[in-house]
Amino acid sequence: MAEAKPWDPASGPNAAGLLLGHFVASGLVTQKNLEIELLRLEKDAADVVHPSFLAQKCHTLQSMNNHLEAVLKEKRSLRQRLLKPMCQENLPIEAVYHRYMVHLLELAVTFIERLEDHLEIIRNVPHLDENLKKMSTALAEMDILVAETAELAENILKWREQQKEISSCIPRILAEENFLHKYDVTVPP
Repeated sequence: MAEAKPWDPASGPNAAGLLLGHFVASGLVTQKNLEIELLRLEKDAADVVHPSFLAQKCHTLQSMNNHLEAVLKEKRSLRQRLLKPMCQENLPIEAVYHRYMVHLLELAVTFIERLEDHLEIIRNVPHLDENLKKMSTALAEMDILVAETAELAENILKWREQQKEISSCIPRILAEENFLHKYDVTVPP
């Protein structure tokens, strides 16, 4: 079967053929480059359009279609079964498995309680890179603040030492000043 090629002028005018013809006429694309690109595309798409691949896809679609048709035929009975309450119905479970069922029900209740948290975690996964960048920025800012705080603490300790030296000198200076006043000695400026 001859396949229609939009770039072939014999197949009739179409939008793709007119556009490619315009590009070839204007010199943007050469016929050789166009043929090479088309061969590459055919090679890349060969596995997708291969008859066995298409037959497999067709078979899958047909089986899915048959299943959906069966569901539609049973729609009324399925809806009635879903609407019918299952309360007060006993599920036959052997006695040796009762303790496992109790544990299973506890796990189910715990899972349902934590479901919203799990869903929130899953919703946040796409934003993980953004959050990591924000955390890295915050960490860098915190490092800067720590360095500034350390420098400030060091300056405070130096100032405190200076204040101790000054306060230890004050009584001596006052004593010298009293001594000088006592003997009326003036210190030249």
